[in-house]
Amino acid sequence: MDQLYFGVDIGGTATKIGAFDQRGALLSKWEIKTDISENGSLILPHVAEEILHYARNLSRVIAIGVGIPGPVQRGGYVKRCVNLGWGDFNPARELASILRGVPVFAGNDANMAAMGEYWQGSGRDAENLVFITLGTGVGGGIILDGRMVYGMGGLGGEIGHVVVNPEETIPCNCGQYGCLDQTASATGIVRAAQRLLQESGAPSTLRALENITARDVVDAARHGDELAEKAFESCMYFLGKSMAMLTNIIDPEVFIIGGGVSKAGDYLVDTVKKHYEAMATLSENKAAIVLAKLGNDAGIYGAAKLAMDCAH
Repeated sequence: MDQLYFGVDIGGTATKIGAFDQRGALLSKWEIKTDISENGSLILPHVAEEILHYARNLSRVIAIGVGIPGPVQRGGYVKRCVNLGWGDFNPARELASILRGVPVFAGNDANMAAMGEYWQGSGRDAENLVFITLGTGVGGGIILDGRMVYGMGGLGGEIGHVVVNPEETIPCNCGQYGCLDQTASATGIVRAAQRLLQESGAPSTLRALENITARDVVDAARHGDELAEKAFESCMYFLGKSMAMLTNIIDPEVFIIGGGVSKAGDYLVDTVKKHYEAMATLSENKAAIVLAKLGNDAGIYGAAKLAMDCAH
């Protein structure tokens, strides 16, 4: 029987697991509910059960990579992960112990998604890239010269908490004001639309909706709703601004955009590109802006790649 690597992407509601062969081919993928009861103490035992059930014999498992929704320090230590109830905890060491010494390596989930796209997604032809995930919040991962940027405490790539809007009056959940997380996320897009609806008497199809979503805003904007267009445009302005800042710091070849908001497709890319290129003025060679290819599987691919790289 072939030996296996596993990529695990732990989210606040669901955990995705992928089994890979030694060549990096995805053999099987599935997901389980993330049980965050009892301060998340059941999460890793459940992951271990799933891996053991699939592999049947732990001798087949070469290594496991795990993506975690929060900063991960070198060695897999997590100081705080609010979404899972973890604190002062080393999930890599804990999972390895449950699985009787199978090597386990952990990283931030956005970094894992970036690695997945670099390895087998939209970044396959690039050595320098920035991955940006636009979901409930904004996450990111940076790869320079083919290496993931982790930083001193695992905060490398946390672009969601770069301040881009100094006029913001409401604090971000990190304590700052005007973070990219507050503007370019799905939450930020809804908030921008709601502000305009309150401040303006302009007609909009959004007024007929009780609970507005980011998709509602994007769909309305695409169909010519001027208020929705203005809201989306303002959010993508700040995303373009942050990308221009990053270009002046690390000069990537490509920006890869993933997450739920990326389903806006070319409309999103074209809007961001307009603002990015207007502000990235130091070079005529602009970074490409593309959509992620692996979708929700990027995290398991990246986690598996981490396991492959670290196990050798």
